[in-house]
Amino acid sequence: MAVYLKSAKERLAEDLTQVRQTVREIIDSIKQEGEAAVRFYSEKFDNWSPQSFKVSEDDVRSAKEKLPTTMVEDIDYCQARIRNFAEEQMKRLVDFEVETQPGVWLGQKIIPVASSGSYVPGGRYPLIASAHMTVITPKVAGVSRIVACSPPAKGEGIFPATLYSMVAGGANEIFCIGGVQALAVMAYGMEGLEPVDIVIGAGNKYVAEAKRQIFGDVGIDLLAGPTEILIIADETADPYILAADLLGQAEHDPNSRQCLISLSKDIAEKTLKELDQQLDTLPTKEVAGQSWGDYGEVVVVDSREEAVELSDKWAPEHLEVQTADWRYFLDNCGNYGSMFCGEETTVAYGDKIIGTNHVLPTLRAARYTGGLYVGKFVKTVTFQHATKEASLKIAEICERACNYENMLAHGISCKVRIEKYSK
Repeated sequence: MAVYLKSAKERLAEDLTQVRQTVREIIDSIKQEGEAAVRFYSEKFDNWSPQSFKVSEDDVRSAKEKLPTTMVEDIDYCQARIRNFAEEQMKRLVDFEVETQPGVWLGQKIIPVASSGSYVPGGRYPLIASAHMTVITPKVAGVSRIVACSPPAKGEGIFPATLYSMVAGGANEIFCIGGVQALAVMAYGMEGLEPVDIVIGAGNKYVAEAKRQIFGDVGIDLLAGPTEILIIADETADPYILAADLLGQAEHDPNSRQCLISLSKDIAEKTLKELDQQLDTLPTKEVAGQSWGDYGEVVVVDSREEAVELSDKWAPEHLEVQTADWRYFLDNCGNYGSMFCGEETTVAYGDKIIGTNHVLPTLRAARYTGGLYVGKFVKTVTFQHATKEASLKIAEICERACNYENMLAHGISCKVRIEKYSK
């Protein structure tokens, strides 16, 4: 039976009526007025109105010159790891053609979308890694045109390390535009920017709502909410590390969620004490403390099966397993965005460097989808062909099947083949 040593407060449903209206107004304005509307909202929200929103080669060179050599090398290392894993995934998405019955051949082709748009948020932290994840992945998938947008940092253009990461990742066009207006121009275009086929990337509630509203006109990756971590631990886990990992996600946002499911009451209690101690000296305690205080949970369970059941109900974005038998949970857990197996791996590795993509489902969306990967940028299309002999056999059955549904013209398209091929 699950016993809660600490419970999260109830998260009340937020009234998004005003958000939806504001987003709709911005999108409609940009669809009608193009760059003039982008400039209006960019000045209003970001105090940013450059001569051109498109980033120039001089801007790129200037950004790289501002970066320490070690930082450039570290970015290159991270990108190499992410590119490598994406390439391994891509190898496993393959064309095939198979004879399913005599004379009938069916197949699939993997075709990349023509263009994608990556939104890299600014805000509280410069999310350099988001450029890696949302630019490299479509590049490996074979997308020929990649547009990237990011807001100005302190009114001085894109944060230099973010800009370098976009370029190094393979972006073809880069624009210094933030928020809803960035998503709208990627979806609908403006002077000097042709629309793309899919828009990806995280952001605040306005960005999430913009993705919801443009979906259908373009594809999107997923609708992300505040970040989440759930850790399953047993008596072998280290409370010091457990606390550090929970706080690592708590610093993202005051609305971030954290949960510890422990098979040991002793470890759970020690972790609670560690959390209090580490918060005292944490540089980002103002945000992490609020997040942990409001939305942190610690639960003690009696069995591995109960831990799996509770974890799958939670369906976390990030699932860490710090137990002696972590493979049990890898084999049995079904709802999570990405799993970090053993004490040796932490969410920060996946967020920044290890190679898996950090754009992951939140708010229990892991029940029905995984995270961003190369497969999001390709279309799996099918094809079929048949010999005349096989077509004759299929047509006879298909004509009857069509007529069962009163789809008589469909049936006729089968019948004409019977008449031609039976002669």
